Amino acid sequence: MMNAKRIFDLLLAIMGILMLSPVYLCIAAILKLGSKGPVCYKQLRVGMNGKAFVLYKFRTMYLDSDRSGLLTVGDHDCRITKAGYLLRKYKLDELPQLFNILIGDMSFVGPRPEVQKYVDLYNESQRRVLDVKPGITDWASINYVHESELLAAAEDPEIFYINTIIPTKIEQNLKYIDHHSLWIDLRIISNTIRCVFWHI
Repeated sequence: MMNAKRIFDLLLAIMGILMLSPVYLCIAAILKLGSKGPVCYKQLRVGMNGKAFVLYKFRTMYLDSDRSGLLTVGDHDCRITKAGYLLRKYKLDELPQLFNILIGDMSFVGPRPEVQKYVDLYNESQRRVLDVKPGITDWASINYVHESELLAAAEDPEIFYINTIIPTKIEQNLKYIDHHSLWIDLRIISNTIRCVFWHI
């Protein structure tokens, strides 16, 4: 039997996909005309209970750019396309994850899913973030809305990500796991929308 969170996710995802279908088509056309490569970028992420799943995003980088590194350093990373810069700025690249929610791999709110490379670094306590479905947004996403700029300013972006950003995000996500509710989910979604529009 589905719980309230899953029903909430399904209803919101279906409504979102239907309402945003013209936006999907426009973005797809822009990406196909703007640079070579597929419309969607697919990447294996680690989900609930450590199970790998395919996460969908609109492609914002030139083809095969992820071979030179998984982290995006700064908003003007040379691997990002012109259209990709705008999609990232307004978080539109995340829209295909509504289908991840529909499939059941993700929720609207939950810890952002990581790649296996970084999950392998989690200690036993930190791995508790894998007890719930990953989400499109969480408190950490809001607090680290300028993450790419922080990475760009770091002497060694990957070391800074591993030693500073990941532990802080996990700490916030564990607090969410211990005190989550539909009301808190609505607050996080509302704050995420406000945060995106505030930075337009």
